[in-house]
Amino acid sequence: MTTSIKTKLCGLLAIVALMAGVALAHGDKKHVIGTLEKINADSVVVKTAAGKSVEVKLVATTMYVSHAGNEDKPAKLADLAVGDRVVIHATPKGEALEANEVKFSPSVAAAAAKSKP
Repeated sequence: MTTSIKTKLCGLLAIVALMAGVALAHGDKKHVIGTLEKINADSVVVKTAAGKSVEVKLVATTMYVSHAGNEDKPAKLADLAVGDRVVIHATPKGEALEANEVKFSPSVAAAAAKSKP
């Protein structure tokens, strides 16, 4: 093989390896994206863009992150409100999903109400 072909082959293998690493970065995690429809002490229900309601269990290790503007801040379950937009990273446990992280932004209406004097 010529040096040019070897260089191209090595570059191609490096790209394939990088893409495989990105694909496996979240392992078996699932992402649930949508609007909070219901909040309980041990679970939330998210309405996805497809109109499907997905229940996600909340566990002691679930981390909450509030996203406002370009800033993420630590939060707690009590900060969540129906209508908030969420991205939940969850681990499948049998038929259920357990939340590892709940990242949320206030709904447009809630944000507007908060900014009024």
